[in-house]
Amino acid sequence: MTRLGPLGLDTLARHWLPDLRQAMVQLAHHRLRSALTLLGMIFGVGAVIAMLAVSEGGRLQALTMIEGMGVDNLIVDAAEPQGDERRESRKHSAGLSVADAQALLETLPFVHDWAGVRVIQTWNLFSRQGESHAQVWAVSPAYFGLTRLEAATGELFSTQDDDEFAQVAVLGEVAARQLFPNGGALGRFVKVNHLWVKVVGVLRDRQLPDNEFQGERVGGEGDRVYLPLHTALRRLRVSPLDSQLSQLKLRVTRGFSPLAAADAVQHLLDRRHGGQRDTRLTVPVRLLAQHQQTQRIFTIVMSAVAGISLLVGGIGIMNIMMASVMERRSEIGLLRAVGARERDIVRQFLVEAALIALLGAAAGVVLGVVIAYAIAAFAGWAVAWSLPAIALAVVVCMAIAVGFGVYPALSAARLDPVAALQTE
Repeated sequence: MTRLGPLGLDTLARHWLPDLRQAMVQLAHHRLRSALTLLGMIFGVGAVIAMLAVSEGGRLQALTMIEGMGVDNLIVDAAEPQGDERRESRKHSAGLSVADAQALLETLPFVHDWAGVRVIQTWNLFSRQGESHAQVWAVSPAYFGLTRLEAATGELFSTQDDDEFAQVAVLGEVAARQLFPNGGALGRFVKVNHLWVKVVGVLRDRQLPDNEFQGERVGGEGDRVYLPLHTALRRLRVSPLDSQLSQLKLRVTRGFSPLAAADAVQHLLDRRHGGQRDTRLTVPVRLLAQHQQTQRIFTIVMSAVAGISLLVGGIGIMNIMMASVMERRSEIGLLRAVGARERDIVRQFLVEAALIALLGAAAGVVLGVVIAYAIAAFAGWAVAWSLPAIALAVVVCMAIAVGFGVYPALSAARLDPVAALQTE
Protein backbone atom coordinates (compact mmCIF):
# COMPACT_ATOMS: atom_id res chain seq x y z
CA MET A 1 0.00 0.00 0.00
CA THR A 2 1.38 3.43 -0.97
CA ARG A 3 1.85 5.83 1.92
CA LEU A 4 1.90 9.59 1.76
CA GLY A 5 5.34 10.97 2.55
CA PRO A 6 6.07 14.49 3.78
CA LEU A 7 5.90 15.83 0.23
CA GLY A 8 2.55 14.15 -0.43
CA LEU A 9 1.07 15.49 2.80
CA ASP A 10 2.36 18.95 2.00
CA THR A 11 0.74 18.83 -1.47
CA LEU A 12 -2.52 17.62 0.07
CA ALA A 13 -2.48 20.41 2.64
CA ARG A 14 -1.54 23.17 0.18
CA HIS A 15 -3.87 22.26 -2.71
CA TRP A 16 -6.59 19.72 -2.08
CA LEU A 17 -7.77 20.73 1.39
CA PRO A 18 -8.28 24.42 0.48
CA ASP A 19 -10.13 23.33 -2.66
CA LEU A 20 -12.31 21.03 -0.55
CA ARG A 21 -13.11 23.84 1.89
CA GLN A 22 -13.92 26.16 -1.01
CA ALA A 23 -16.24 23.53 -2.52
CA MET A 24 -18.06 23.15 0.79
CA VAL A 25 -18.47 26.92 1.03
CA GLN A 26 -19.93 27.06 -2.49
CA LEU A 27 -22.41 24.25 -1.78
CA ALA A 28 -23.46 25.86 1.49
CA HIS A 29 -23.86 29.23 -0.19
CA HIS A 30 -26.36 27.79 -2.70
CA ARG A 31 -28.19 25.29 -0.52
CA LEU A 32 -31.36 24.88 -2.58
CA ARG A 33 -29.50 24.64 -5.87
CA SER A 34 -27.05 22.15 -4.37
CA ALA A 35 -29.87 20.04 -2.93
CA LEU A 36 -31.65 19.89 -6.29
CA THR A 37 -28.38 18.88 -7.95
CA LEU A 38 -27.87 16.13 -5.39
CA LEU A 39 -31.28 14.59 -6.09
CA GLY A 40 -30.16 13.08 -9.39
CA MET A 41 -27.21 11.35 -7.71
CA ILE A 42 -29.29 10.31 -4.71
CA PHE A 43 -32.04 8.65 -6.73
CA GLY A 44 -29.56 7.12 -9.17
CA VAL A 45 -27.41 5.53 -6.48
CA GLY A 46 -30.49 4.57 -4.44
CA ALA A 47 -31.93 2.74 -7.46
CA VAL A 48 -28.62 0.95 -8.05
CA ILE A 49 -28.27 -0.10 -4.39
CA ALA A 50 -31.87 -1.35 -4.18
CA MET A 51 -31.49 -3.24 -7.47
CA LEU A 52 -28.24 -4.85 -6.30
CA ALA A 53 -29.81 -5.85 -2.98
CA VAL A 54 -32.81 -7.49 -4.65
CA SER A 55 -30.60 -9.18 -7.26
CA GLU A 56 -28.19 -10.53 -4.65
CA GLY A 57 -31.09 -11.65 -2.46
CA GLY A 58 -32.66 -13.48 -5.41
CA ARG A 59 -29.35 -15.18 -6.21
CA LEU A 60 -28.82 -16.41 -2.65
CA GLN A 61 -32.46 -17.49 -2.40
CA ALA A 62 -32.13 -19.49 -5.62
CA LEU A 63 -28.99 -21.22 -4.34
CA THR A 64 -30.75 -22.09 -1.08
CA MET A 65 -33.72 -23.54 -2.96
CA ILE A 66 -31.47 -25.54 -5.30
CA GLU A 67 -29.56 -26.92 -2.33
CA GLY A 68 -32.91 -28.11 -1.00
CA MET A 69 -33.48 -30.03 -4.24
CA GLY A 70 -29.87 -31.18 -4.50
CA VAL A 71 -27.65 -29.46 -7.06
CA ASP A 72 -26.18 -32.81 -8.19
CA ASN A 73 -29.52 -34.59 -8.28
CA LEU A 74 -31.93 -35.62 -10.99
CA ILE A 75 -35.56 -35.94 -9.96
CA VAL A 76 -37.87 -38.40 -11.72
CA ASP A 77 -41.58 -38.07 -10.93
CA ALA A 78 -44.22 -40.62 -11.82
CA ALA A 79 -46.66 -39.08 -14.31
CA GLU A 80 -49.70 -41.19 -13.58
CA PRO A 81 -52.31 -41.37 -16.37
CA GLN A 82 -55.94 -41.34 -15.25
CA GLY A 83 -58.88 -43.77 -15.62
CA ASP A 84 -58.86 -46.16 -18.57
CA GLU A 85 -55.67 -44.57 -19.85
CA ARG A 86 -53.86 -45.84 -16.76
CA ARG A 87 -55.10 -49.40 -17.35
CA GLU A 88 -53.91 -49.25 -20.94
CA SER A 89 -50.56 -47.83 -19.89
CA ARG A 90 -50.02 -50.62 -17.36
CA LYS A 91 -50.12 -53.18 -20.19
CA HIS A 92 -46.79 -51.75 -21.37
CA SER A 93 -45.27 -50.28 -18.22
CA ALA A 94 -45.51 -50.96 -14.50
CA GLY A 95 -44.65 -47.35 -13.80
CA LEU A 96 -41.76 -45.96 -11.81
CA SER A 97 -40.29 -48.64 -9.57
CA VAL A 98 -37.38 -49.71 -7.39
CA ALA A 99 -36.28 -51.95 -10.28
CA ASP A 100 -35.89 -48.81 -12.42
CA ALA A 101 -33.62 -47.28 -9.80
CA GLN A 102 -31.48 -50.39 -9.57
CA ALA A 103 -31.23 -50.62 -13.37
CA LEU A 104 -30.14 -46.98 -13.61
CA LEU A 105 -27.54 -47.51 -10.88
CA GLU A 106 -26.13 -50.63 -12.56
CA THR A 107 -26.25 -49.35 -16.15
CA LEU A 108 -25.18 -45.71 -15.92
CA PRO A 109 -21.74 -45.22 -14.32
CA PHE A 110 -22.38 -41.56 -13.46
CA VAL A 111 -25.37 -42.46 -11.22
CA HIS A 112 -23.87 -43.42 -7.88
CA ASP A 113 -26.83 -43.22 -5.48
CA TRP A 114 -30.62 -43.16 -5.51
CA ALA A 115 -33.59 -42.73 -3.20
CA GLY A 116 -37.18 -43.72 -3.81
CA VAL A 117 -40.27 -41.91 -2.55
CA ARG A 118 -43.79 -43.24 -2.25
CA VAL A 119 -46.52 -40.79 -1.18
CA ILE A 120 -48.96 -42.72 1.00
CA GLN A 121 -52.67 -42.03 0.79
CA THR A 122 -53.58 -41.35 4.40
CA TRP A 123 -56.92 -41.42 6.16
CA ASN A 124 -55.63 -41.80 9.73
CA LEU A 125 -52.67 -40.00 11.27
CA PHE A 126 -52.74 -39.49 15.01
CA SER A 127 -51.03 -40.17 18.33
CA ARG A 128 -52.43 -40.42 21.83
CA GLN A 129 -51.85 -36.66 22.22
CA GLY A 130 -52.98 -35.20 18.92
CA GLU A 131 -53.68 -35.64 15.24
CA SER A 132 -52.27 -34.20 12.04
CA HIS A 133 -53.06 -33.79 8.38
CA ALA A 134 -49.40 -34.04 7.39
CA GLN A 135 -48.37 -35.99 4.31
CA VAL A 136 -46.89 -39.44 4.81
CA TRP A 137 -43.90 -40.24 2.63
CA ALA A 138 -42.21 -43.59 2.46
CA VAL A 139 -38.57 -42.99 1.52
CA SER A 140 -35.32 -44.84 1.11
CA PRO A 141 -32.81 -44.07 3.89
CA ALA A 142 -30.56 -42.37 1.30
CA TYR A 143 -33.29 -39.76 0.75
CA PHE A 144 -32.19 -37.73 3.75
CA GLY A 145 -28.63 -37.45 2.48
CA LEU A 146 -29.69 -36.59 -1.08
CA THR A 147 -31.92 -33.75 0.15
CA ARG A 148 -29.58 -32.63 2.97
CA LEU A 149 -32.08 -33.27 5.74
CA GLU A 150 -30.77 -33.68 9.29
CA ALA A 151 -32.26 -34.82 12.57
CA ALA A 152 -32.76 -32.13 15.21
CA THR A 153 -33.44 -34.78 17.84
CA GLY A 154 -33.12 -38.54 17.71
CA GLU A 155 -31.82 -40.17 14.53
CA LEU A 156 -32.85 -41.00 10.98
CA PHE A 157 -33.84 -44.55 10.15
CA SER A 158 -31.15 -46.72 8.58
CA THR A 159 -30.78 -49.13 5.68
CA GLN A 160 -31.13 -51.97 8.20
CA ASP A 161 -34.47 -50.57 9.35
CA ASP A 162 -35.62 -50.47 5.72
CA ASP A 163 -34.43 -54.02 4.99
CA GLU A 164 -36.06 -55.41 8.13
CA PHE A 165 -39.39 -53.60 7.51
CA ALA A 166 -39.02 -51.76 10.84
CA GLN A 167 -42.12 -49.88 11.98
CA VAL A 168 -40.35 -46.60 12.68
CA ALA A 169 -40.94 -42.99 11.62
CA VAL A 170 -39.16 -39.66 11.37
CA LEU A 171 -41.35 -36.59 11.85
CA GLY A 172 -41.06 -33.16 10.34
CA GLU A 173 -40.96 -30.29 12.81
CA VAL A 174 -44.55 -29.17 12.12
CA ALA A 175 -45.95 -32.71 12.19
CA ALA A 176 -44.17 -33.40 15.48
CA ARG A 177 -45.71 -30.29 17.02
CA GLN A 178 -49.21 -31.29 15.86
CA LEU A 179 -48.96 -34.93 16.94
CA PHE A 180 -47.20 -34.17 20.24
CA PRO A 181 -48.20 -30.66 21.33
CA ASN A 182 -46.64 -31.25 24.75
CA GLY A 183 -43.31 -32.28 23.23
CA GLY A 184 -41.42 -35.51 23.81
CA ALA A 185 -42.08 -37.18 20.46
CA LEU A 186 -39.07 -39.51 20.60
CA GLY A 187 -39.99 -43.07 21.54
CA ARG A 188 -43.73 -42.38 21.23
CA PHE A 189 -46.04 -44.08 18.76
CA VAL A 190 -48.01 -42.69 15.84
CA LYS A 191 -50.73 -44.49 13.92
CA VAL A 192 -50.57 -44.19 10.12
CA ASN A 193 -53.80 -45.65 8.69
CA HIS A 194 -53.84 -49.05 10.44
CA LEU A 195 -50.09 -49.22 11.24
CA TRP A 196 -48.49 -48.12 14.51
CA VAL A 197 -44.95 -46.78 14.10
CA LYS A 198 -42.38 -45.63 16.64
CA VAL A 199 -40.91 -42.13 16.36
CA VAL A 200 -37.10 -42.34 16.20
CA GLY A 201 -36.28 -38.81 15.07
CA VAL A 202 -37.53 -35.28 14.39
CA LEU A 203 -36.10 -33.29 11.47
CA ARG A 204 -34.34 -29.97 11.75
CA ASP A 205 -36.32 -27.14 10.15
CA ARG A 206 -34.32 -25.84 7.15
CA GLN A 207 -36.46 -22.69 6.88
CA LEU A 208 -36.38 -22.48 3.10
CA PRO A 209 -37.46 -19.05 1.78
CA ASP A 210 -40.23 -20.48 -0.40
CA ASN A 211 -41.97 -23.77 -1.16
CA GLU A 212 -41.74 -23.42 -4.93
CA PHE A 213 -38.88 -22.75 -7.34
CA GLN A 214 -39.38 -22.27 -11.08
CA GLY A 215 -42.73 -24.08 -10.82
CA GLU A 216 -41.30 -27.04 -8.85
CA ARG A 217 -42.21 -27.77 -5.24
CA VAL A 218 -39.32 -27.51 -2.80
CA GLY A 219 -39.13 -28.15 0.91
CA GLY A 220 -42.31 -28.86 2.87
CA GLU A 221 -40.55 -31.57 4.87
CA GLY A 222 -41.66 -29.97 8.13
CA ASP A 223 -45.26 -31.04 7.46
CA ARG A 224 -44.46 -34.68 6.66
CA VAL A 225 -44.10 -38.04 8.35
CA TYR A 226 -41.38 -40.26 6.88
CA LEU A 227 -41.49 -44.07 6.93
CA PRO A 228 -38.96 -46.58 5.57
CA LEU A 229 -39.83 -47.32 1.94
CA HIS A 230 -39.96 -51.10 2.12
CA THR A 231 -41.91 -50.99 5.37
CA ALA A 232 -44.65 -48.94 3.73
CA LEU A 233 -44.68 -50.97 0.52
CA ARG A 234 -45.08 -54.19 2.49
CA ARG A 235 -47.30 -53.18 5.41
CA LEU A 236 -49.56 -50.48 3.94
CA ARG A 237 -52.13 -51.03 1.23
CA VAL A 238 -51.38 -49.52 -2.17
CA SER A 239 -53.34 -49.64 -5.42
CA PRO A 240 -51.97 -52.24 -7.88
CA LEU A 241 -52.40 -49.74 -10.74
CA ASP A 242 -50.27 -47.10 -9.05
CA SER A 243 -46.57 -46.81 -9.73
CA GLN A 244 -44.47 -48.41 -7.01
CA LEU A 245 -42.63 -45.09 -6.56
CA SER A 246 -44.04 -41.60 -6.72
CA GLN A 247 -40.60 -40.07 -7.14
CA LEU A 248 -37.03 -41.15 -7.68
CA LYS A 249 -34.01 -39.04 -6.78
CA LEU A 250 -30.71 -39.81 -8.47
CA ARG A 251 -27.34 -38.39 -7.50
CA VAL A 252 -24.99 -37.73 -10.39
CA THR A 253 -21.24 -38.00 -9.94
CA ARG A 254 -19.82 -34.55 -9.23
CA GLY A 255 -18.20 -33.09 -12.31
CA PHE A 256 -20.44 -34.97 -14.75
CA SER A 257 -22.93 -32.79 -16.63
CA PRO A 258 -26.42 -33.23 -15.11
CA LEU A 259 -27.94 -32.25 -18.46
CA ALA A 260 -26.12 -35.05 -20.30
CA ALA A 261 -27.01 -37.43 -17.46
CA ALA A 262 -30.68 -36.44 -17.76
CA ASP A 263 -30.77 -37.41 -21.46
CA ALA A 264 -29.28 -40.84 -20.71
CA VAL A 265 -31.66 -41.43 -17.78
CA GLN A 266 -34.71 -40.46 -19.83
CA HIS A 267 -33.63 -42.71 -22.70
CA LEU A 268 -33.17 -45.73 -20.43
CA LEU A 269 -36.51 -45.13 -18.68
CA ASP A 270 -38.31 -44.86 -22.02
CA ARG A 271 -36.87 -48.21 -23.08
CA ARG A 272 -37.78 -49.89 -19.79
CA HIS A 273 -41.31 -48.47 -19.90
CA GLY A 274 -42.08 -49.57 -23.42
CA GLY A 275 -42.08 -46.05 -24.80
CA GLN A 276 -44.74 -44.90 -22.34
CA ARG A 277 -44.12 -41.33 -21.19
CA ASP A 278 -45.21 -42.05 -17.63
CA THR A 279 -42.32 -40.24 -15.96
CA ARG A 280 -41.28 -36.59 -15.77
CA LEU A 281 -37.63 -35.65 -15.33
CA THR A 282 -36.54 -32.50 -13.49
CA VAL A 283 -32.97 -31.20 -13.57
CA PRO A 284 -32.34 -28.72 -10.70
CA VAL A 285 -29.28 -27.31 -12.46
CA ARG A 286 -31.44 -26.47 -15.49
CA LEU A 287 -33.97 -24.72 -13.22
CA LEU A 288 -31.11 -22.73 -11.69
CA ALA A 289 -29.88 -21.72 -15.16
CA GLN A 290 -33.40 -20.58 -16.12
CA HIS A 291 -33.68 -18.57 -12.92
CA GLN A 292 -30.26 -16.98 -13.48
CA GLN A 293 -31.23 -16.02 -17.04
CA THR A 294 -34.38 -14.32 -15.74
CA GLN A 295 -32.32 -12.66 -13.01
CA ARG A 296 -29.80 -11.37 -15.56
CA ILE A 297 -32.55 -9.81 -17.66
CA PHE A 298 -34.01 -8.18 -14.54
CA THR A 299 -30.57 -6.89 -13.51
CA ILE A 300 -29.83 -5.48 -16.98
CA VAL A 301 -33.17 -3.65 -17.16
CA MET A 302 -32.85 -2.26 -13.64
CA SER A 303 -29.21 -1.29 -14.23
CA ALA A 304 -30.23 0.60 -17.37
CA VAL A 305 -32.90 2.51 -15.44
CA ALA A 306 -30.47 3.28 -12.63
CA GLY A 307 -27.78 4.26 -15.14
CA ILE A 308 -30.15 6.71 -16.80
CA SER A 309 -30.83 8.25 -13.38
CA LEU A 310 -27.10 8.65 -12.79
CA LEU A 311 -26.62 10.21 -16.23
CA VAL A 312 -29.44 12.66 -15.52
CA GLY A 313 -27.71 13.47 -12.24
CA GLY A 314 -24.43 13.99 -14.10
CA ILE A 315 -26.11 16.36 -16.53
CA GLY A 316 -27.54 18.24 -13.55
CA ILE A 317 -24.05 18.61 -12.11
CA MET A 318 -22.78 19.92 -15.45
CA ASN A 319 -25.59 22.48 -15.61
CA ILE A 320 -25.05 23.70 -12.07
CA MET A 321 -21.31 23.96 -12.57
CA MET A 322 -21.73 25.88 -15.84
CA ALA A 323 -23.94 28.31 -13.95
CA SER A 324 -21.32 28.49 -11.22
CA VAL A 325 -18.63 29.30 -13.80
CA MET A 326 -20.72 32.18 -15.15
CA GLU A 327 -21.35 33.53 -11.63
CA ARG A 328 -17.71 33.30 -10.60
CA ARG A 329 -16.04 34.76 -13.70
CA SER A 330 -14.59 37.69 -11.80
CA GLU A 331 -13.35 35.38 -9.01
CA ILE A 332 -11.71 33.12 -11.59
CA GLY A 333 -10.11 36.13 -13.30
CA LEU A 334 -8.74 37.35 -9.96
CA LEU A 335 -7.29 33.92 -9.18
CA ARG A 336 -5.59 33.83 -12.56
CA ALA A 337 -4.28 37.36 -12.08
CA VAL A 338 -2.58 36.47 -8.78
CA GLY A 339 -0.84 33.46 -10.31
CA ALA A 340 -3.30 30.52 -10.27
CA ARG A 341 -2.62 28.11 -13.11
CA GLU A 342 -5.21 26.48 -15.35
CA ARG A 343 -4.80 23.15 -13.57
CA ASP A 344 -5.48 24.86 -10.22
CA ILE A 345 -8.83 26.13 -11.54
CA VAL A 346 -9.65 22.71 -13.05
CA ARG A 347 -8.83 21.00 -9.77
CA GLN A 348 -11.01 23.38 -7.78
CA PHE A 349 -14.08 22.72 -9.92
CA LEU A 350 -13.48 18.96 -10.12
CA VAL A 351 -13.21 18.78 -6.33
CA GLU A 352 -16.56 20.54 -6.15
CA ALA A 353 -18.09 18.00 -8.57
CA ALA A 354 -16.58 15.08 -6.61
CA LEU A 355 -17.94 16.47 -3.33
CA ILE A 356 -21.43 16.73 -4.81
CA ALA A 357 -21.15 13.12 -6.05
CA LEU A 358 -19.86 11.86 -2.70
CA LEU A 359 -22.66 13.51 -0.74
CA GLY A 360 -25.23 12.26 -3.26
CA ALA A 361 -23.79 8.74 -3.17
CA ALA A 362 -23.84 8.62 0.64
CA ALA A 363 -27.46 9.75 0.76
CA GLY A 364 -28.24 7.38 -2.15
CA VAL A 365 -26.86 4.40 -0.24
CA VAL A 366 -29.15 5.21 2.69
CA LEU A 367 -32.11 5.64 0.34
CA GLY A 368 -31.27 2.37 -1.45
CA VAL A 369 -31.22 0.47 1.84
CA VAL A 370 -34.62 1.92 2.78
CA ILE A 371 -36.07 1.06 -0.66
CA ALA A 372 -34.66 -2.47 -0.52
CA TYR A 373 -36.21 -3.19 2.88
CA ALA A 374 -39.48 -1.62 1.76
CA ILE A 375 -39.52 -3.98 -1.22
CA ALA A 376 -38.77 -6.90 1.09
CA ALA A 377 -41.60 -5.90 3.42
CA PHE A 378 -44.30 -5.24 0.82
CA ALA A 379 -43.37 -7.60 -2.04
CA GLY A 380 -41.91 -10.41 0.03
CA TRP A 381 -38.67 -10.46 -2.01
CA ALA A 382 -35.40 -11.43 -0.42
CA VAL A 383 -32.63 -8.83 -0.16
CA ALA A 384 -28.94 -9.29 0.55
CA TRP A 385 -25.93 -7.02 0.53
CA SER A 386 -22.66 -7.12 -1.34
CA LEU A 387 -20.17 -4.53 -0.07
CA PRO A 388 -18.00 -4.62 -3.23
CA ALA A 389 -21.10 -3.95 -5.36
CA ILE A 390 -22.08 -1.00 -3.15
CA ALA A 391 -18.56 0.39 -3.33
CA LEU A 392 -18.62 -0.01 -7.12
CA ALA A 393 -21.92 1.92 -7.31
CA VAL A 394 -20.39 4.79 -5.32
CA VAL A 395 -17.26 4.81 -7.50
CA VAL A 396 -19.35 4.84 -10.70
CA CYS A 397 -21.44 7.70 -9.33
CA MET A 398 -18.35 9.76 -8.59
CA ALA A 399 -16.78 8.91 -11.94
CA ILE A 400 -19.91 10.11 -13.78
CA ALA A 401 -20.03 13.30 -11.73
CA VAL A 402 -16.36 14.09 -12.27
CA GLY A 403 -16.68 13.19 -15.96
CA PHE A 404 -19.54 15.63 -16.42
CA GLY A 405 -17.64 18.21 -14.40
CA VAL A 406 -14.61 18.18 -16.72
CA TYR A 407 -16.11 20.48 -19.38
CA PRO A 408 -17.23 23.21 -16.95
CA ALA A 409 -13.84 23.00 -15.20
CA LEU A 410 -11.96 23.38 -18.48
CA SER A 411 -14.26 26.23 -19.50
CA ALA A 412 -13.46 28.02 -16.25
CA ALA A 413 -9.71 27.43 -16.60
CA ARG A 414 -9.62 28.76 -20.18
CA LEU A 415 -11.35 32.05 -19.42
CA ASP A 416 -9.36 35.13 -20.45
CA PRO A 417 -8.28 36.67 -17.10
CA VAL A 418 -8.65 40.27 -18.33
CA ALA A 419 -12.13 39.69 -19.73
CA ALA A 420 -13.12 37.76 -16.59
CA LEU A 421 -11.99 40.62 -14.31
CA GLN A 422 -14.10 43.07 -16.24
CA THR A 423 -17.22 40.99 -15.61
CA GLU A 424 -19.73 42.47 -13.23
